[in-house]
Amino acid sequence: MQKKKMLTIKNVAQILQHRGLIDERQFEELLAKGEAQAHRLAGAQQAGYSRRLQQTPEKPSPAEIIASLNLEIAGSGGKLLTEDAITEVLAAAVGLPYLKIDPMKLDLELVTTHISRPFALRHLIVPVEFADGVVTLAVADPFNDEVIEELRAVKRMEFRRVLASRNDILKILREFFGFRASVQAAEGEVANAVDLGNLEQFVRLKSGHEIEGTDRNIISAVDFLLQYAFDQRASDIHIEPKREKSLVRLRVDGVLHNVHVVPKQLHPPIVSRIKMLSRMDLAEKRRPQDGRIKTSHGGREVELRVSTLPVAFGEKVVIRIFDPDVLMQELDSIGFYPREYQLYSSFLRRPNGIILVTGPTGSGKTTTLYSSLRTLSSPEVNIVTVEDPIEMVMEEFNQVGVQSGIGVTFDKVLRNVLRQDPDIIMVGEIRDKETAENAVQAALTGHLVLSTLHTNDAPSSVTRLIDLGIPSFLISSTVIGIIAQRLLRRICPSCKRESQLSAEELEYLGLKRPARVWSGEGCSECRGTGYKGRTGIFEVLDLNEAIKPVIGERVDLLELQSAARKDGLVTLREQAVRKMLEGITTYEEVVAVTG
Repeated sequence: MQKKKMLTIKNVAQILQHRGLIDERQFEELLAKGEAQAHRLAGAQQAGYSRRLQQTPEKPSPAEIIASLNLEIAGSGGKLLTEDAITEVLAAAVGLPYLKIDPMKLDLELVTTHISRPFALRHLIVPVEFADGVVTLAVADPFNDEVIEELRAVKRMEFRRVLASRNDILKILREFFGFRASVQAAEGEVANAVDLGNLEQFVRLKSGHEIEGTDRNIISAVDFLLQYAFDQRASDIHIEPKREKSLVRLRVDGVLHNVHVVPKQLHPPIVSRIKMLSRMDLAEKRRPQDGRIKTSHGGREVELRVSTLPVAFGEKVVIRIFDPDVLMQELDSIGFYPREYQLYSSFLRRPNGIILVTGPTGSGKTTTLYSSLRTLSSPEVNIVTVEDPIEMVMEEFNQVGVQSGIGVTFDKVLRNVLRQDPDIIMVGEIRDKETAENAVQAALTGHLVLSTLHTNDAPSSVTRLIDLGIPSFLISSTVIGIIAQRLLRRICPSCKRESQLSAEELEYLGLKRPARVWSGEGCSECRGTGYKGRTGIFEVLDLNEAIKPVIGERVDLLELQSAARKDGLVTLREQAVRKMLEGITTYEEVVAVTG
C-alpha cells in the first residue's frame, strides 16, 4: 500500500528554497525552529477558536507555521513571507490552481448546502463554485485525495480542487456556516429585548469563534453580519426588504456588493434586534429613525450610526461604520499636496474666522473635519461641535446633537454654544440663513468656526453664502478659506499594470503629450475590482487680499474662479489628473469622480 503524501515543514521549506523565496540560512532556521513554533501555535489556537470549533484540526499547517516566523522573501526588499504567498507557491508545485478566497464573491447557499459543517471542518474544505455540474472545492491539504473520492461516491457529483490557505478556509466556514445556522434556527423566532442606555452604551459583539449554537439565533446572526462587515473593511451595511426576500449589501471603497440573501420572514426580527441595540422605538415602523451603536473590533472601539426608513416592503436599515483609524487621521496622510496642505494648515492656525469644507455626501468631509479638530485639540482650548447627528463620540470635544423634533436646531444650539466660552466651534452643516448668520457672528466675536456646505467646488461656496443671505462684506471679513474635496479609489498595488491613454482620452483631460498611466487588472487582494483603499483630492481657496475685491453683491462666479486660478488655485480635476499620472488612481476614476 502506497504511503500517503503529507505536507511537512521540511518539504514545504524545500519547495520555497527551490523557488527562490528563502535562502540556505532561512531554510536551516525553519528546520531548527519549526517544531517548537508549531507547538506554540497549536497551544494558542487551542485557547482560541479551534477549541470551540470541535471538529477543527488542532495542528496548524506548515504554511501557517512558516508564515508565523515572519521571514523576509529573499531579495524582495523587506516583503514578508505570508501564508498566502506560501500557499500560492505550494499550489504551483503540486499542480493545483491557487485561490485567494474572496468572501464577497461566495454564495452562502453554495458554501453551506453541498457539505455539512462537521465534514467541512474535519477535512478543511469549502465549496467555492458550481458550474457545468462540477463543484469546485477549496482545500487546505493538496494530498487529501480520499475526501474527493468519498464526496463523489456519496453526492454522485463531480468535484475539482483548488488550493487555499487554512486560515481563509476556517474563516469562511466559521462566518458562513455560523450565519446560516443562526438564520435557519431563527426562522419564526423574535429576538428578545436588551437593556437600553445612554448615548455611550457599549455593545460587545462576539467574535466569530465565540458565537455558540446555544445563543439566541437572531442575536448571533446580527453579530456574524457586523463582524463580517468589519472584516471586509465595509463603510456601510444595507439591509433591504424585497418582495420575497431580504437583501444584505456592503459598501467597500465606495461600491456596493451583494453578500447575503435572508428569508423575508426574518427581516423584521433582524431589524428589531438592530433597533434595540441602537435604542430606537421598536413600535414605530412608519417613520424614519436614527440611532447609534458603540462596539469594538480588533481591540478598537467602533461607532455605528443606524438609520431606518420605511420602504415598499418593510423597513430598510443602513448602518454606517465609523472606524476611528479612518475618521481620525493625521492631516498630512489623507491626500493633500504640499501647497494645499500648507494653506489649510495656515487656516487652522488662525485665531478666528470661518473655514468651510464642501463636497457631496461620501466625499470625506467628516474625516477632514474630525482630523482637523484632532490637530487643534489640546487642554488649552474648548472645542464644541454641533452635529446632526453626532458622527463619532469623542471625549476631547464637547459634542451637541441637533434634535429638530424638539426644536434643538443648528441655529438655536449655536446661539447657546456662544455662552459656553468656546475657542473652536464645529458646525456639522450650514443649511439655512439662521445657521449661516450665527456662524458669521461667532467668527466676528473671536471664534474659529469649521463647517460644511454642499457645493461642487470651492468658489461656488461664496455664491452659496450670498444666496443664503450673507452680505458679501461679511463673507470677506469672516471666511478664511474654503476647501472642496472628493475621494478617489486607489489602484490595487498587487495587480497594478502600466498602460497608455488614447488620443481621445488625452484630449478629454486636456493633456498635450502621451501619458503613461496605470490601472488594476483585478486580483484576490482587491476582489477583482482593481482598486484598494481611497485617497482625497482637495481644491483650496484662500480668501486673501487678491480674492476679496472680487466678492461683491453680485459675485460673478467665472470672475471669482479666474481670480482664484491666478492666485494659484488647483482645481479638483487637475488634482485628480496629477494623482492619475503619479499612478495612484485610474483614468476611469478621474472621469467618474470629477465629471
